Amino acid sequence: MKKKLLVYAHYFYPDVASTGQILTELCEGLSEDMHITVICVVPSYDGTVEEKYKTKRIYKETYKNMDLIRVRVPEFQKSNKISRVKNILGYFFNAIYATFKAGKQDLVFSISQPPVLGGLLGVIGKKIKRARYIYNIQDFNPEQTEAVGYSKNKFILNFARALDKYSCRVSDTVVVVGRDMQQTLKNRFKGKAIPTNVVINNWIDEKQIYPLKAENAKVVSFKEKHGLQDKFVFMCSGNIGLYYDLENIIKVIGEFKHKEDVVFAFVGDGTMKQTLVDYVEENGMDNVKFIPYQDKEDLIYSLNAADAHIVTNAKGIKGISVPSKIYGVMASGKSVLGVLEEGSEARLLIENSNCGKCVCPGDYKKIKSLISEIIDHQVSFKKLGAHGRKTIEDKLKKNSAIDKYAEMLINRG
Repeated sequence: MKKKLLVYAHYFYPDVASTGQILTELCEGLSEDMHITVICVVPSYDGTVEEKYKTKRIYKETYKNMDLIRVRVPEFQKSNKISRVKNILGYFFNAIYATFKAGKQDLVFSISQPPVLGGLLGVIGKKIKRARYIYNIQDFNPEQTEAVGYSKNKFILNFARALDKYSCRVSDTVVVVGRDMQQTLKNRFKGKAIPTNVVINNWIDEKQIYPLKAENAKVVSFKEKHGLQDKFVFMCSGNIGLYYDLENIIKVIGEFKHKEDVVFAFVGDGTMKQTLVDYVEENGMDNVKFIPYQDKEDLIYSLNAADAHIVTNAKGIKGISVPSKIYGVMASGKSVLGVLEEGSEARLLIENSNCGKCVCPGDYKKIKSLISEIIDHQVSFKKLGAHGRKTIEDKLKKNSAIDKYAEMLINRG
């Protein structure tokens, strides 16, 4: 008999959140061997909710042989803290309600989204269902909040840390997505009763994202549509959020605004996008382009339209989060300009595979120098990207990661 797995996903297909895509693919990979129920929000990653999802508290659906329980949440604006908190709390309390509608479960799996509350949902699910609990930490909070100064209220930060440590202790296994994050977990407990833990990297589906020739019709079409043709393209693809120091990196990019043969493309959306747009407009940076999120099936073309991908984290994020965009960049065979701390998971991937060049966050003089170096040595730099693709194929295939989860959930459960 198949084991029953309850997954608290927060976002899930069709939402484009990176964690939602990872969990969607994980559940798809496990669905033949497990009976899966997913509790997630109604489609709403962009902040809007369709009318059909505004009348009931929960909506039961099926997706590829899985049971989905979508919970209603209020609409929100990514730049408005209060509306985001209301949205998150709506998910949290409605997900608890949905847990009682999910039937008997053998295993509970939750991620660290929304911050702290995602772990608590797993604890609540474990206790309600009397099930084994796996806690997948994509980002450590409140450490992430502290690193960028988003909140400085010590009482709230310490309370949040205590709650998340409790979720770690109650879990049967903690999964972290980077080697540096494993050290952060150990540091949290200062060597005392460290929870059972394992490192399993995130991934990209290497069969969906792979290198394409520059003359590929859809790559050419993408470049023509967005004014990237006949340019050397630096691209930053994915979430344009708080934790990437983009509000300062855009100032460095401004130093190259007179380079007519170079373009900087930001593909995606997030809380910092408008800040970047305003700066670009105020400073007449005509060689900076803002492009909407691409549908999953079109991501291969946008990633392949770049000559160099910018992968960045703010200073202090080492051991707290791993930018998942690194896997798509490597899978597409494109070279990386990494603005990442030494010893961080993404930087280790770049350096160990030799698929790009890295500089530390906050060292804006060196960031400028590295951009200049890449522009001056375009041919040799672009060749590095092939090493990243090889690393994906040799060590970081999607099924390799899913097999590790299957071993933990099915064979040890």
